[in-house]
Amino acid sequence: METLIFIFNYCTDFVINVSNIFHLSYYEINALIFCIVWPLVTVILFLLYILQLSKLKKLRQKSIQRL
Repeated sequence: METLIFIFNYCTDFVINVSNIFHLSYYEINALIFCIVWPLVTVILFLLYILQLSKLKKLRQKSIQRL
């Protein structure tokens, strides 16, 4: 339980420090992180996954054709 409290406090302090650096409120930084950055990263990672799957499929087809 202490580890979770430490992680929560660390993340909260991080967001507060970032908000002070950019002169934004804590809530604005939270909104940027959880409503814009996190979904954007998720979509980008999903697209990279699809791209890697297609590359892998092409490589497998080429290796089968060589046999």
